[in-house]
Amino acid sequence: MTWIVFDYGGVLSLPQPESDAEAMARAVDAEPEAFKRAYWEHRLDFDRASLTPYAYWSAVLGRPAGHTEIARLVAMDVASWAYPNQETVALLGELLAAERDVALLSNAPICVGEGLDELPWIAAIGHRFYSGRMGLVKPDREIYDEVARALGTDPSEVVFIDDREENVTGAERAGMKGVLFTDAAALRVTLPDVPGAAR
Repeated sequence: MTWIVFDYGGVLSLPQPESDAEAMARAVDAEPEAFKRAYWEHRLDFDRASLTPYAYWSAVLGRPAGHTEIARLVAMDVASWAYPNQETVALLGELLAAERDVALLSNAPICVGEGLDELPWIAAIGHRFYSGRMGLVKPDREIYDEVARALGTDPSEVVFIDDREENVTGAERAGMKGVLFTDAAALRVTLPDVPGAAR
């Protein structure tokens, strides 16, 4: 039994648009470039749940964040990651329709994971793993080990798909087959037993 495990951002969704990040900054009267730098500087700790939403957004803003600001930023943050990669989502749908074993593994804070779970193309995936809920992040080996354990399978039976080379390498070090995502067409060739794949 082979599990196909998808990353989320940059694979099932499009990358976060620059315009959305700038809109978040403007919504809280922050300078956009400084906001974007701080957004990524502290993001992995937020993904790991080492930072609460208050601590994270205060660090991004360089000042204490208000409750209303945090709620607005969380909503905008989720929305900025909610643009589906239509071709990959179509492939996901085919895999699910064929009753293939599919899971999701994403570096995402708890609040973002909760928002993503509301998206229909994500809700259809029965096994969803978010770093914030696990207290672990890619590319650390422990997160891949935990996913294999939770799926009840050997890492060698997992194909992990991610658009970041370091995350693919991390999966391979844990014994999984790693696939560096470029686009859905190339993924169909890499997974030749999926419906409609190249032969």
